[in-house]
Amino acid sequence: APSPPVTNSAAVHTKTTMKTAIIATLVGSAAAFAPSPVARVESSLSYAKELDSMAGVSNEVGGKVWDPCGLSDYVPADWARRAELSNGRSAMLATVGWFFPKIFGTFDSTDVTTTDPIDAILQADPQWWVQFIVICGVFESWKYNQEMSGKSFLGGAAPAVDYLKLWPEDAAKQEELKLKELKNARLAMIGIAGLVSNHLLPGSCPVPPGF
Repeated sequence: APSPPVTNSAAVHTKTTMKTAIIATLVGSAAAFAPSPVARVESSLSYAKELDSMAGVSNEVGGKVWDPCGLSDYVPADWARRAELSNGRSAMLATVGWFFPKIFGTFDSTDVTTTDPIDAILQADPQWWVQFIVICGVFESWKYNQEMSGKSFLGGAAPAVDYLKLWPEDAAKQEELKLKELKNARLAMIGIAGLVSNHLLPGSCPVPPGF
């Protein structure tokens, strides 16, 4: 009778090892094309704590931080407050400038003869706009230098401009004054936006006749 075949254990082991290596290679190749898990990166910044300690929270906003668009997640709170105050102060001046010529008339001028604020912008000679831009640049440069010397335009330190000596020594009164200015600034921004809107779309805002 024929003898049973002799199995070469070394050959079997070699074949098994090769199959395992091939399978591992195929699995590794497939995994290379699979989407790898990516760690979630937070792109927004949270400034909620800073907002809680800043002036501006009052009855008008329900006694809490009002940020329905979530802008504070992307804009530094200190920068946003500077922008808010700068725009608010400009809006207060713009509101006065809107009413002044209609009540007191215009200055003696050969180019601007209207009391309409929008028409006055178009009538003004370009040289006045150049001078205006230069003056604004000078003011901003002066403001920057004052802040570098330790003074403030936000009320956090000695005021850079206080000719009437309105800045109080008491900390509580300082916070009260900061809140008052902020409220007037916000009101002025809403007011000038309403005046311009009513000028472009008459009757769109409750503006007194003639304004």
